[in-house]
Amino acid sequence: MTISDTPANAVSQTPFKQRRSIAELLAPLDKIAAQSPNLVVNHEASFDVGNETYDLPRYLFIGPNGGDAPIHIGIFAAIHGDEPEGAYAIVQFIKLLEANPELATGYYLSFYPVCNPSGFEDNIRFSRNGKDLNREFWKNSSEPEVRLLQAQLISRSFQGIISLHTDDTSDGFYGIARGATMTKQLIEPALRVAERLLARDQRPVIDGFQARNGIIYDTFEGILSAPPRVRPRPFEIILESPAAPPAYQKESAFIAALQCILAEYRKFIAYAPNL
Repeated sequence: MTISDTPANAVSQTPFKQRRSIAELLAPLDKIAAQSPNLVVNHEASFDVGNETYDLPRYLFIGPNGGDAPIHIGIFAAIHGDEPEGAYAIVQFIKLLEANPELATGYYLSFYPVCNPSGFEDNIRFSRNGKDLNREFWKNSSEPEVRLLQAQLISRSFQGIISLHTDDTSDGFYGIARGATMTKQLIEPALRVAERLLARDQRPVIDGFQARNGIIYDTFEGILSAPPRVRPRPFEIILESPAAPPAYQKESAFIAALQCILAEYRKFIAYAPNL
């Protein structure tokens, strides 16, 4: 699927020599996918910005058979180009899964490590078209990245959606819970394990929203989320790391939280038929 979109108000692009390399980020995953029976790569969703063509990479990790229908989860990062920690965490998490595939038993995990490729390259929050892509979802946006991601969110019918972000206004790790009612049963254990690596943000107001014990239940309109009319609602979790700590700590906290969510949701699914 190819989308072309070059608005007149596109922001000035960063000189090539200053750009962050997407190819370098993804090279380890492409190498794994070339040899692994578990990891499948797709670089076919492409779009144009100015005179350049980008793709929206997707990596599907197929876990061992869990006995029932696979659980489809989508994991997204770098929708804001100046928040690379989530993208690097996804790379490390996929490496961990490849070495320990049992961690993904029963899952089909779709990873989108770079949701804003031009912003990631330029190390800016916005896309090169000058848009905050995480305010554009389900609002008839013309932004190509948003349209491609929306197509994935519709076609994949995810049972869970996890987004990774970095907040430069926070000194602690926190989360946002949306979607299915049981989301709060997943996010608290995830924050507990992340708290072993990074302190939790305990402020009563975080990013302008009421918070309790590091959890927010409301957020901005237009964020990356499940289609508005989809039923049943998937669980939706946004994990937010503080910007200041060392990169390895932030990546480790994300990875620990992701592992926890997968383990907890697997238990929930196994228990649900008895409810």
